[in-house]
Amino acid sequence: MLTMLALNAGQVVAFDELIDELWGEAPLKNARNALQANVKRMRKSLAELGLERPDQDLIRTVDNGYMLDIPEEAVDAYRFLRTAEKGAGLVEHRPYEAMDTLRGALAMWRGPALLDTSDGPWCRAVALRLDEQRKTAREDLISAQLQSGEAGAVVAELKQLLAQYPERERFSEQLMIALYRCGRQSEAVDIFHRTRKWLDEELGLKPSRRLHHLYQAILMQDPSL
Repeated sequence: MLTMLALNAGQVVAFDELIDELWGEAPLKNARNALQANVKRMRKSLAELGLERPDQDLIRTVDNGYMLDIPEEAVDAYRFLRTAEKGAGLVEHRPYEAMDTLRGALAMWRGPALLDTSDGPWCRAVALRLDEQRKTAREDLISAQLQSGEAGAVVAELKQLLAQYPERERFSEQLMIALYRCGRQSEAVDIFHRTRKWLDEELGLKPSRRLHHLYQAILMQDPSL
């Protein structure tokens, strides 16, 4: 419940939304009372941690819901998303600054998203989105490293990432570029064929036009690479 309130910081979350998240299709008969009991316990815990304010509760009752009265910047997830977005915008023209920014964003992680929260549908969906954003930040960091001439430094990491997430063509693309820049053209070509085979066998898909164009550029030894 606290996770749902925190990820809607400064916004009212309706009682019904909280009940659906906590109990799904089998809500308690006295679900509203159970919510109140949860909030009471959370307020007590916040007070014990010295986080409550003397003039007003952090968890406020507003209309037909509850609101965690804190700024978004106080929530790690929001700080990560904003820092990662900032880093992504720096990759092309300020890659060294982008690397520092993106490493700072990724350093905020301490394991899978929302690991110790409820298994409700809302939390599951948010966790999936955050994990996707984490992978995107890794991709952006590697793009900055490639932009900075660090092709050799990212090959091993990219091989590991591609083995873990074979569906992410951007990792394939980055590994092909890194290998090619290290003088390993045949390995770069092999990555394309392995990716094409995996996409066909596992998903029934073909490589994207972007990945195919990169493959052709590597075969032609395009100097822009």
